Amino acid sequence: MRVMILVTHLLGTGHLARALTLARAFSDAGHTTRLVSGGMPAPHLDDGVTDVLQLPPLRSDGTNFTRLLGRDGQVAGERTFRDRIHALTEALKGFHPDILITELFPFGRRVLKDEFFAALETAQALNPRPVILSSVRDILAPPSKAAKAQMAEDLIGAYYDAVLVHADATVTTLDESWPVTPAIAGKLRYTGYVARQNTARSPSAQRSGIVVSTGGGAVADNLFETAVDCARGMAEHSWHLLVAGQKAPARIAQLTRRAGRNVTVGPASKNFRGLLSGAAASVSLCGYNTALDVLQTGVPAVFVPFDADGETEQTLRAQGLSRQSNIDLLRNRDLSAQALGDAIRNVISAAERPLPGDIFDGAAETVRIAETIRRYRDA
Repeated sequence: MRVMILVTHLLGTGHLARALTLARAFSDAGHTTRLVSGGMPAPHLDDGVTDVLQLPPLRSDGTNFTRLLGRDGQVAGERTFRDRIHALTEALKGFHPDILITELFPFGRRVLKDEFFAALETAQALNPRPVILSSVRDILAPPSKAAKAQMAEDLIGAYYDAVLVHADATVTTLDESWPVTPAIAGKLRYTGYVARQNTARSPSAQRSGIVVSTGGGAVADNLFETAVDCARGMAEHSWHLLVAGQKAPARIAQLTRRAGRNVTVGPASKNFRGLLSGAAASVSLCGYNTALDVLQTGVPAVFVPFDADGETEQTLRAQGLSRQSNIDLLRNRDLSAQALGDAIRNVISAAERPLPGDIFDGAAETVRIAETIRRYRDA
């Protein structure tokens, strides 16, 4: 089969990372796969293998997802949006996928609805029409207006064969964060969590160092600054701060000037999972991919979920995870060097948690679901 995945990450790179994991799974299963990315390039995620078509890139203006900036940092003009739609529709016509997956849309990315509409209409006109699937994480940003939920339901009914929910239904169900009507419920397919290949965990006695990360976005400066202050009172540990985002070099330089001798500041690492597997503790936000990295490596963890401008997704996820041994939740409103140090000591001294069951095979299960839908539709 030919598989096309459409994804635009606007702040962090979690959406892109998950879409790339899906693309690799389809490729590994023998399918010709192309990923169309509309966010800013993320070199640290480039595996050199996945076929990626880069649209004229966009990013949000911080947490303002209605104000989109281009590569030059200026507000994107109409020409940028026209060029994106043209490149996207031409790619669909030329590639003619058997499977089309839209990441997050129509449950999010409404600011880009014109290009998604154009993609869906173009796909509908292809002969044969591709199977069309929506791909969403475990927890969504709840709709602020009933009209947004209705739009998603209408589009699912008009265009989509199924909605792939990348979660384990025994842990989290979509209706915990989104109003799931009977019409949507009938199209939900739970895949399990979409995680990268597992990394062996180190015995607790051999773990050392504190890894501080904020995912792939330029957010949470306060967490890094607090970590630098905290490290001064926890000199028995080495600290590794991993900084990402468009302004990473300047942020690394600024943090390095403030840091003590037991703190190393550097860019986000392709070996993040390896670092976590041998760390004494992780301090991070609670995005989808980071949460899975923590769960799979077994590292003691303090989550400081991103909650700016009313964001609730990461807080909901962290609340659920903090019920496990050696995982703690520290809210931004309570963040201080003392509070962070106390939380780190608590998770390091807590009993080692058992690894969860086999719930991380979501990428392979996504492939199986897509293959099955296509096979039965064409039967």
